[in-house]
Amino acid sequence: MSQSSQPIVRHRSLLLSCAIIFSGWAIVQSITLFWYDIPFSIAIIDSLISAATITIACYVVANALHYYQPGNEKVIYILVWVLSLSTLSIVIIRYGIGWSIPNNNYQQFVDFSILLRFLAASLLIGWMALMNVLWNIQQNNSESEKRKVDAEKIAREAELYNLRQQLQPHFLFNSLNSVIALISTKPEQARTMVFQLSDFLRGTLHKDDQKLLGLNEELEHLQLYLDIEKVRFGHRLNVDIHIDKASNDSQLPAMIVQPLLENAIKYGLYDTLAQVNIEINVQRKDNMLQIQIKNPFDPENINIQKSSGFGLRSIERRLFLIYGRTDLLQTRAEKDTFTATISIPQ
Repeated sequence: MSQSSQPIVRHRSLLLSCAIIFSGWAIVQSITLFWYDIPFSIAIIDSLISAATITIACYVVANALHYYQPGNEKVIYILVWVLSLSTLSIVIIRYGIGWSIPNNNYQQFVDFSILLRFLAASLLIGWMALMNVLWNIQQNNSESEKRKVDAEKIAREAELYNLRQQLQPHFLFNSLNSVIALISTKPEQARTMVFQLSDFLRGTLHKDDQKLLGLNEELEHLQLYLDIEKVRFGHRLNVDIHIDKASNDSQLPAMIVQPLLENAIKYGLYDTLAQVNIEINVQRKDNMLQIQIKNPFDPENINIQKSSGFGLRSIERRLFLIYGRTDLLQTRAEKDTFTATISIPQ
């Protein structure tokens, strides 16, 4: 429920409650007066004025609690309001109606029922006060929960943004260094790489960290990244992509695969001039889109052993922020092959 609609809903609920109180009190009071053989006209006057008095008292206490909400230590104030309004309503009935109607039978009934009227009025006004206190508590809790959710959302979006900002410079620095190296020896390749880098970065600017993209769109962006890396590494880099047809309509977070592939290229091509084959397998299984990337690596390489693994940790953290799960990224090292698998709920 929007905040703008809450006052309207509350006002309508209050009017409905007052209408129920007025009708209920008038009917019960009329039946009681008829039972004691009070004349019809007097019974109607008493019932309507009594019902109106109680209803106005309920409306007053409800509005008072809407604008003033005493804390737990001041609950006694509510009790004082209830008893004061109940007393006022009984005074109006006893000394207003009772004295203005010259009927001995009716005046005796008023004297006899004054305590019961007071108790009934206190219960009704107290019920109205309690309902408004509970309403205010519920609204305050809802607003507090909404503020908490909004704050968590802002913090989550900020963390996702920071993760992306930390990942991109690493790739950008490497690409620019490659462009610098190619300018003097292979200017045409350098020019091509600059255009490819421009297209890639333009695509990243319009990606929302929490927005889900279609698999084909994500793979197109991944291909831009691969084209840049192939200019850097030439024949040394070979990437085979296998896609199960059942996964074509799947969705995944924007740019979730590129850091994995960058990690595979980084460690797969460490200290080697030979061709390196990296394998990407995409399949749909049990309402999960699974993307598996395999790359060769040298477990004895000191640079790999000292690696901080920031790229993998950032992906794991991003998946947790979006899906609330810590088991969506799995890694496995077997002999000279490293495998990373991400699972995206569909």
